[in-house]
Amino acid sequence: MSDEELLQGMAAGDQACFEALIHRYHAPLSGFMQRQLHDSGKAEDFVQETFLRLIKQLRDKRPPDNVQAWLYRVSLNMCRDYWKSAQFRTDKFPFAEPPEQRDTSPSVVDLAERQETRKEIHESLESLPEVQREIIKLRFYQDLKLQDIADIVSLPLGSVKTHLYNGLRKLKSRLRPEQAELDTTKGGRRNERSPR
Repeated sequence: MSDEELLQGMAAGDQACFEALIHRYHAPLSGFMQRQLHDSGKAEDFVQETFLRLIKQLRDKRPPDNVQAWLYRVSLNMCRDYWKSAQFRTDKFPFAEPPEQRDTSPSVVDLAERQETRKEIHESLESLPEVQREIIKLRFYQDLKLQDIADIVSLPLGSVKTHLYNGLRKLKSRLRPEQAELDTTKGGRRNERSPR
């Protein structure tokens, strides 16, 4: 069933449609919220609140046009409101990564290198401007289409593409400064040649 059909069923009071929609979006939305908040308990609370707000929208006879974009936009706005709140400033906020599944085959050195790489990526991502960070997370962690991301962050598609490109370029230069410098040098050499 399409999202639209599930919403129509939910509006008519069909419990199976509600469960199907939750099954479809709970895990991806929960993963997104955990990456935003770095707190699985608070992420789950926000996901539940997002679905409650969807039910309220349907009761008010205002179904969203694109339910996927609507769910991500509402949850992202809840994060933004939380970050501005006094509650956020007083919380003991754990910045730990979600626990990784156990993998017994890699060596201790491999695990240490993976952890270091993940930490490096996380720190580089967190150093980006908020809009670039959000767009990159939505694109690569949630695998959303650019148009859906534009709907979620309420920006034109062209702006989303620009932020994505600039954010990825900054990430690359922070994660591999020597490679970025090499690419710039190669680009310069290519530009010196006359175009064919």
